[in-house]
Amino acid sequence: MAERLGVRGLRTGLASLIAASIIGIGTPSAAQNVPIPKPAPKARGNIQLSASDLQKGPMTTGATPAPPPTPVIPDPHRNLPANIFATFDANQRAQAAKVSSYLSSLQTLVGNFVQVGPDGSKTKGEFYIQKPGKVRFEYEAPSPIAIIADGSSLAVRDRKLATQDIYPLSQTPLRYLLSDRIDLLKDTNVVNVTADDIFISITIEEKQALIGTSRLMLMVGAKDGQLKQWTVTDPQGYDTTVAIYNLDSSKKVDPGLFKIDFTNYSTPPG
Repeated sequence: MAERLGVRGLRTGLASLIAASIIGIGTPSAAQNVPIPKPAPKARGNIQLSASDLQKGPMTTGATPAPPPTPVIPDPHRNLPANIFATFDANQRAQAAKVSSYLSSLQTLVGNFVQVGPDGSKTKGEFYIQKPGKVRFEYEAPSPIAIIADGSSLAVRDRKLATQDIYPLSQTPLRYLLSDRIDLLKDTNVVNVTADDIFISITIEEKQALIGTSRLMLMVGAKDGQLKQWTVTDPQGYDTTVAIYNLDSSKKVDPGLFKIDFTNYSTPPG
């Protein structure tokens, strides 16, 4: 069933492929049926600025909107520990606890995002989070894509084609961001924890039999403790990075934003 969902979810074109990358769903069969964009190092080099650019976007509550940040693209050749029984020192555990506490403290979060796909293409939009388990990503035109999670299911919607693909939320790395409470070291398979003057970075690895291995790297500001961006590495090894800004954790969110419409949107055959 998961394999069918993965294939069907990628049939609506490149926009859906990029949207599916953000949730980390993919299968070997999907890779065989759909052309996967190849990484473009030159494009990545052109869009990457100093990591300090993201540090300039603290949590806001109605202040003057900040300009879009430039996502910090991870090194595509970075090496991650292969040992699933990774051990961490006291400092790494403290950093992981700090991030866990921050994520657990959030109940709602709204803001803007900039997404960089595996081919270096950039898209923008707005996002809304209401924990536990609810999120909505609205992509700016000309992208017809919206991603909606209602607490148990996640839909990748194509407004142009009036279709949507439904995935179990439990199969996507996004569920870690949407958990009501989380202890990263206890509740996930953390394979890497690093910290410098700019970011605390935590990488989570997940292996699923029918889907493959995916990773989620969270980057939190070392000074303000706020989530700055995340990178999803899909089972084919391609990265999608999302940087967030103009954040507001006090704004009330309309519950209707997280309703999945099964009436006006059909499920593509497959």
